[in-house]
Amino acid sequence: MGDSEADTWMNIAASSHVPSMREQVPRDGPALTRILMGTRLRRLREASGITREAAGKAIRGSHAKISRLELGRVGPKERDVADLLTLYGVTDDQERAGLLALTRQANATGWWHRYGGVLPSWFEMYVGVEQAASAISTYEVQFVPGLLQTETYARAVTLLCHQGESAEQIDLRIQLRMTRQEYLFGPDAPSFVVVLDETALRRPLGSPQVMRGQLHRLIELAELPSLTVQVLPFRNGGHAAASGPFTILRFAEPDVPDMVYLEQLSSALYLSKRADIDCYAAVMERLQAMAETPAETIRFVHSIIKQM
Repeated sequence: MGDSEADTWMNIAASSHVPSMREQVPRDGPALTRILMGTRLRRLREASGITREAAGKAIRGSHAKISRLELGRVGPKERDVADLLTLYGVTDDQERAGLLALTRQANATGWWHRYGGVLPSWFEMYVGVEQAASAISTYEVQFVPGLLQTETYARAVTLLCHQGESAEQIDLRIQLRMTRQEYLFGPDAPSFVVVLDETALRRPLGSPQVMRGQLHRLIELAELPSLTVQVLPFRNGGHAAASGPFTILRFAEPDVPDMVYLEQLSSALYLSKRADIDCYAAVMERLQAMAETPAETIRFVHSIIKQM
């Protein structure tokens, strides 16, 4: 595993009312802290000229363990971090104390852990970093994105994808989605750009009443100053996002790299190579240019509602 892999996060195998309990969802948390901690450890290792293999041996592990730590996939153990700081020549007591304190924060329990029974490990990281993003851009084909779903629409999507689960598990999945939405409201909300393929607006899920409620909810949310919603109509033909949906997350913390999230059936890809970020950002720009403007999108959604 080469050092270049520190830049790539490889395969790691909704309510109809405005939420009122945003304080339950902090804007940052252990997921982002793990990434920040990993980035700092990687920089210290590289500055000292030490390989991943040598660092792994110092903490009774392997180069793969160091890779996971530097990518922020796992919470670092305080003993391991202390040993690595010694190996990297970090002797200043204040600097060591600060990094060890950051280690303890990285191992804190995030609010989403209460949903551990229905939250797969490959999605847990996304939930954590999503809350800390300063800007999110997403393109969706089949469904309205989870952060914009009504509770009844979310239930229809959940039942479609998780047939056979108990009513309690379904309810937990929906509660998780509703809780994720809470940080979209308020002065510290992230900038959120959504490009929706027309398919997502016309594909019936649940009853006609459920679909009408979801479309009305889109119109309502489009009034938020932090949210930009654009629809990409069929009539505009093919486009650059032929490979499917994706999400770009950007962070205010300079030591945290931007990220592209690609969800699969039972896993996800997290990409942070600069070339990947630039590629997907360029595709998003082209999608926005092809899509209806936000004002035209509202009229477009109204027209679909009238046709129902």
